[in-house]
Amino acid sequence: DDLAVPLNAFPDHVSSAFRARLRQRFETTTLPAVRAALRDFGEYVANDYVPACRDSIAAADWPDGAAFYDYQLRVMTTTELTAPEIHEIGLREVARIRAEMMDVIRRTDFLTTVRTDLRSADDETLFAEFRTYLRTDKRFYYDTPEELVDGYRAICKRIDPWMIRLFKTLPRLPYGVIEIPSFMAPSQTTAYYDPGNLDNAKPGYYYVNTYALDQRPKYEMIALSLHESVPGHHHQISLAQEIDDLPPFRQQTYLTAFGEGWALYAERLGIEMGLYEDPYDDFGRLTYEMWRACRLVVDPGMHALGWSREKAVQFMLDNSALSELNINNEVDRYIAWPGQACGYKIGELKIRELRERAERRLGKAFDLREFHDVILTAGAIPLPVLGKRVDAWILRQVAPVQYD
Repeated sequence: DDLAVPLNAFPDHVSSAFRARLRQRFETTTLPAVRAALRDFGEYVANDYVPACRDSIAAADWPDGAAFYDYQLRVMTTTELTAPEIHEIGLREVARIRAEMMDVIRRTDFLTTVRTDLRSADDETLFAEFRTYLRTDKRFYYDTPEELVDGYRAICKRIDPWMIRLFKTLPRLPYGVIEIPSFMAPSQTTAYYDPGNLDNAKPGYYYVNTYALDQRPKYEMIALSLHESVPGHHHQISLAQEIDDLPPFRQQTYLTAFGEGWALYAERLGIEMGLYEDPYDDFGRLTYEMWRACRLVVDPGMHALGWSREKAVQFMLDNSALSELNINNEVDRYIAWPGQACGYKIGELKIRELRERAERRLGKAFDLREFHDVILTAGAIPLPVLGKRVDAWILRQVAPVQYD
């Protein structure tokens, strides 16, 4: 029984007699009670809860739902962008990324050695056939969990030396790459970051999923590692915790637009690290970027603009390289958590905008390491506040304060 899996993982110092007593108590008392509770809950959901649910998936159809969704967008993006504005930003980003994807496809060996018959195919056909190839060819997948974990660790070792070149301030807290426990893996995402704690000497951990190896493509691993470990979540969260002049609540604050926006920006830093020289890895980066751009389209689409669930699923099937299973899970998440998914891409776009502004204003005087310090060393802050912080930094570089 899956519920008993933890009983197979006792530490070595636990005696066999204690293990036997605990297993017996679990099987005779705990397990029957848990099964009965789960059965009762399942019957309640099926017989009472679901029949009483409304037909509409849109937050706008709730009592005061339109106002609630507007509020959710303000909270999750930390901006005043409206649902139609976010939707339009998403459509523009999808079109831009799709064009980049087609360019990358033509840089791979797909048309020269794999499917030479598609050289004159239209973009829609080529995109669909390329996605099928990525999902089905064994060259893109590891054979064992150990190989997959080793692959992630090797990527992180390639990233680590770049940190001192891109950042002035680095966190003291180390991080590790470990496997998601097997009993959790089937219900977990591809990877996630678990923050550490310097005071307790607990490192941060980048957890990777080795369940269903045919759903863990190699070409997504670089972007995913940049996002979850360094310079993404581990770097940003650990650094905030170690800024002594921030009050504790600021050290621990997490804002979706800032934290996830930074992690998406971190994926893009892989270009400057030279990590995407293989066009398949570059396509993996764009796959992740497209995924977040699609969110800007389908989330307000469903909650404010009258889109059905089926339309949202089809849009993501048409434009992303995610599996149908993942897309269905994603869309259900957007339905259940209105607005949250919009924070990621809006945050990334803002950070990129601020960097472009600083590069344009400062020219050769632009210091990327200084810029990254300005972004990160105030902890997680709303995007408008971040913009003012960067603008103030630019002014200080252009016109340094003079002291008599």
